[in-house]
Amino acid sequence: MKYFKFLLVGVFFGIVLVKSEAVSWYRIYEMFRFQSFHMYGIIGTAIASGVLFLQISKKGYIKSIEGADIFVPKKDNGFIRYIVGGSIFGLGWALIGACPGPMYILLGTGVYSMLIVIAAAVLGTFIYGVLKDKLPH
Repeated sequence: MKYFKFLLVGVFFGIVLVKSEAVSWYRIYEMFRFQSFHMYGIIGTAIASGVLFLQISKKGYIKSIEGADIFVPKKDNGFIRYIVGGSIFGLGWALIGACPGPMYILLGTGVYSMLIVIAAAVLGTFIYGVLKDKLPH
């Protein structure tokens, strides 16, 4: 029962993504073909909101759900890993038409083919966990 609030936030987030058409394969297809501003507007708003809330939290005005200060550690691991990881993520997103969060939302809206995608994502995560120590980080 203590995690019920997280379930409610997740359901609300799912409703917002469905109503804004952010989980629509057609909207994602339009974005990758540079035919519509819709998804760029949503992503840009999310980035701007994230930057704003991160800066406010650095000032100490926003705390975590437990009341602790929010701290984001600095990462000095190089820029190439983000280019490679982002490219793999983007290719998967373009091929599947969904990033990880919306896969579950699409399943909830009745797109049962997402079960294959979710199974593949879980398998990929498992394989990464097995190979993690052998990969360059």
